[in-house]
Amino acid sequence: MKLRHLKIIENYQTKIMKRKIAILPGDGIGPEIVDQAVKVIKAIEKKFSHSFSYKKGLIGAVAINETGNPYPNETHELCMESDAVIFGAIGDPKYDNDPKAKVRPEQGLLKMRKDLGLFANIRPVQTFQSLIHKSPLRRDLVEGADFVCVRELTGGIYFGEPRGRSEDGNKAYDTCVYTKEEIERVVELAFSFARQRNKRLTVVDKANVLSTSRLWRETVQAMEPKNTDIEVDYMFVDNAAMQIIQGPKQFDVMVTENMFGDILTDEASVITGSLGLLPSASMGVHTSVYEPIHGSYPQAAGKNIANPIATILSAAMLFEYSFKLNEESNLIKEAVDKSLEAQFVTEDLSKEYAKSTSEVGDWIVDYILKK
Repeated sequence: MKLRHLKIIENYQTKIMKRKIAILPGDGIGPEIVDQAVKVIKAIEKKFSHSFSYKKGLIGAVAINETGNPYPNETHELCMESDAVIFGAIGDPKYDNDPKAKVRPEQGLLKMRKDLGLFANIRPVQTFQSLIHKSPLRRDLVEGADFVCVRELTGGIYFGEPRGRSEDGNKAYDTCVYTKEEIERVVELAFSFARQRNKRLTVVDKANVLSTSRLWRETVQAMEPKNTDIEVDYMFVDNAAMQIIQGPKQFDVMVTENMFGDILTDEASVITGSLGLLPSASMGVHTSVYEPIHGSYPQAAGKNIANPIATILSAAMLFEYSFKLNEESNLIKEAVDKSLEAQFVTEDLSKEYAKSTSEVGDWIVDYILKK
């Protein structure tokens, strides 16, 4: 009996985790929504007796204002030392309205992705039963939709060289570049996600026009013999944009290049009815970053009205992907579902029952601690 008792204690202790989490609130509503995610993480920490340390860093416009650099070296070192990163949002109208600005907040996001080796962005797209009526699409189209977009994040036109403008300003150019190794890395990850789901992978490209897309298609085709358990199909990006709206339930896992993924995942967000509901994970070589897919929404900054659920669900992804703690992750998802069912939501989801950002965070924390 004593040996059995000791074994139970040992198994329990192995689940108690000590981890470092970097907190990058960023701009606009970033600080408000990140605060709610941190509250939820701390509730999980308390409930499951984990031990997490938290340290904040600057990124985006706030970092430019303080240091002149949208991704300071101190922030990079903090991320490198951390086991995971919670990130809010980047963007400020001051820079959006100044086409001649040499330093922009978005440069900080791109540099973070590149320097941390964040090569794959994972965006789950699924409906919430209690909010299907919020989708602009018909119920029969979206009910039961559940797929994952895997977007390559450190290559393509956002990073390609050369880029620039002619001296007279009348011509501009960007270059889209991909290597076989970059494609293999992200597609291998997409195969692994498909293997854990319904074993279907859709590769989105523009291989009838673009050389980089032809390399994508050739590379994936060469990988198929080693992944025979996965059904693979190929779709041009313009058709994929149409199919996401006409029949989102046909997709299981979708993988594509950087710019196509950026556009398609924002389009797919309408399926759920609100940008404020969709989380994401950027998987990296050094660490991984968890963030909502929406922007900084500067018009709402400081008003305590922004929807924190996407950021809270990003924290759930952190527990699942970085910490391998599925029970903790599932409890966060359950708490979010219950808050939606109870219509304890922010104004983007209900004008009639609108709660503040912090009230929604408090409700979800309360559910977790009392469960």
